[in-house]
Amino acid sequence: MAPLRESKNMKHLHLLLIISILTLASFKTQQSTIPQPQQSKIDISKMQGGMWVPSELEGMNETEMRILGSNMSASDIYSTTKPSLKDAIVQFNGGCTAEIISDQGLILTNHHCGYGAIQSHSSVENDYLSKGFWAKDKKSELPNPGMVVTFVTRMEKVTEQMFLGTEALQGEALEKKMQQNRETIKKTLQLESWQEAHVKAFNKGNQFYLIVSEDYKDIRWVGAPPSSIGKFGADTDNWMWPRHSGDFSLFRIYADKNNNPAEYNENNVPFKPKHFLPISLDGVETGDFTLIFGFPGRTDEYLPAVAIDQIVNKLNPEKIALREASLAIMDKYMRQDEQTKIQYASKFAGIANYWKKWIGESQGLIQSKAIEQKRTLESQFQKLVEEKGLTQYQNLISDFDKLYVEYGEAAQARDYWIEVVYRNVELLNLTFKLYQLEQTYSKKGEEAFTKQKDQLLKGLKGFYKNYNPNIDQEIFAKLLYMYDARYPTTRLSEEGRVKQWQQTAKEVYSESNLTSYNGLVEMLSGNAKIVIDNLKSDKAYKLGASYSEKFFKELNPNYYAVKDQLDAVQKEYIKAMQEVFPNKRFFPDANSTLRITYGQVKGYAPKDGMEYLPVSYLKGIMEKYKPGDYEFDVSQKLQDLYNTKNFGSYHDNGKMPVNFIGTNHTTGGNSGSPVLDADGNLIGLNFDRVWEGTMSDYNYDAEICRNIMVDARYILFIIDKYAGATHLIDEMKLVHPKK
Repeated sequence: MAPLRESKNMKHLHLLLIISILTLASFKTQQSTIPQPQQSKIDISKMQGGMWVPSELEGMNETEMRILGSNMSASDIYSTTKPSLKDAIVQFNGGCTAEIISDQGLILTNHHCGYGAIQSHSSVENDYLSKGFWAKDKKSELPNPGMVVTFVTRMEKVTEQMFLGTEALQGEALEKKMQQNRETIKKTLQLESWQEAHVKAFNKGNQFYLIVSEDYKDIRWVGAPPSSIGKFGADTDNWMWPRHSGDFSLFRIYADKNNNPAEYNENNVPFKPKHFLPISLDGVETGDFTLIFGFPGRTDEYLPAVAIDQIVNKLNPEKIALREASLAIMDKYMRQDEQTKIQYASKFAGIANYWKKWIGESQGLIQSKAIEQKRTLESQFQKLVEEKGLTQYQNLISDFDKLYVEYGEAAQARDYWIEVVYRNVELLNLTFKLYQLEQTYSKKGEEAFTKQKDQLLKGLKGFYKNYNPNIDQEIFAKLLYMYDARYPTTRLSEEGRVKQWQQTAKEVYSESNLTSYNGLVEMLSGNAKIVIDNLKSDKAYKLGASYSEKFFKELNPNYYAVKDQLDAVQKEYIKAMQEVFPNKRFFPDANSTLRITYGQVKGYAPKDGMEYLPVSYLKGIMEKYKPGDYEFDVSQKLQDLYNTKNFGSYHDNGKMPVNFIGTNHTTGGNSGSPVLDADGNLIGLNFDRVWEGTMSDYNYDAEICRNIMVDARYILFIIDKYAGATHLIDEMKLVHPKK
């Protein structure tokens, strides 16, 4: 794709033309209409926020992007008839985003997105987590069995086709007809053998899109900096600003000789993309346009006030407390032993990530007065419903109020089970998997049981490689005490309950065969009847199975009984909002599908008297440096590069940029998303949000919501000057769009 370019005068004239048009007629924006002619300034904050479907950018989105500084057309960003930006964007291993940065299939994503692969290739002898890794040539690149990247070849709205013939249907009949319509849509497609088609619901089921995708399965690890760079600041700095993290890693897509997807094979060749992203060396300034392309996971922007109140005051506090207790125990052991630090690094990061996010999320919702704003909106909604005679919508808010009382209790009970049994106590998580194995036998028989057992044994080798029963025992005792304190099974005092679970933990971990891989193999040896008898005689399994049975028979059914009702009301509420407020634009909530979000490089002021600048520098790394600290240690080589100012061509007036922030609306899944300038060149790599703005999943506010990005120049500096991997730099296309 050839980037669009305009002279400064043409760009200025174009902007004046747009503003002149806007002063003649108001148009829809996300939150409100553009100010009327008598107002002298356009509030560009109203043009930011939203996760937009890339196939539908013509019109308002394209105009807003132009006003914010973009030089690109909608077809430059998304096209099915010519190469476009979308052809350089992939979903990385189902949970993150990555982008192609060379004509040889080189892809860039976050260090934390590639962390599992980095850890799997690491050992005490080859500690790539601590030392980093850079393949000297393509033959040295490391395969990653099971890793997948996904391209979206096209998206199109199929709402009418999905609702065809459903007007008089409800319940199961409606679901059956819509499933038939879904299959009809897919059957009419002409796809290549390696392509897949999905019909996904948007706007809680009010809209549907057909998505055609391609999976590439031969993905090899090319390089990553050491964790002291890729995870600098680790959990202390997570979600915070200023950040100084080189959160990136490099992989490469391989294909068969015809450039099509193929399983790993030594004869596969580097993938040839339709488009790859040039990398800008010009850096960023306040006000610069930024576009983020990626696969945001989940947002709920249109929840009612009662739901936000419940998140802030009921659900988040309990989950935070449970994870905080688990993390404190892990941290204690990780600081005592290097092997333990390696074993638990990924687990700790995974648990800490949302623990800290929930804290900032709650604070941001309070600070932005999200509950009050939503109540005001609901009052306006109710008034207009009555004025317009839309009686079918008059009970929606009261329905929410009633249902959320029941939902709060069901969701909290389910959260406790997830956090204790499924997430934080590893032995209980193992018993959950074994309980599922037992259920497979009772429902599907011996053959299915044996197949699942073999897969389980194979998969759990890695589990035991990174498992420490002493740590897990302490977490078990603490979290089961907290669980029992919230949902007591006895009338013991607090002190008695503590002693009870400490004693239970001691008995379970000393007597169970499930605390070692050899013990597990012994337990699972024999036919189904023998295995199940073995499991039912094991103390850990008996306890864990009782929790799992409670989950499937009580907690989960109770939760979904009310959630299904809420989902139906929420679907109707979104439909009603669009009808009641016709001058508002409603982007679909994130659902792990391809989206764009646009904004600008900009600092922010989270509190009175506090203002953050939008760019951080290598100087800040040296200011945070703590020798020997696993979060803030700095290698001698990076210190030497800083002290000698050996920054190559990547510096900004003698300073080495590291991270920057902008107003882009992002969430989980946007990790690894490219940050693009006005011409579609790569200027950064998205990896986080500021703590005060994590509430953007529920309430985006352009004043305090900021996404955090690695400056592309820091990535190049680390690859070139720190790693000496100049052969990778030579693959890339480096440009100076501002010159």
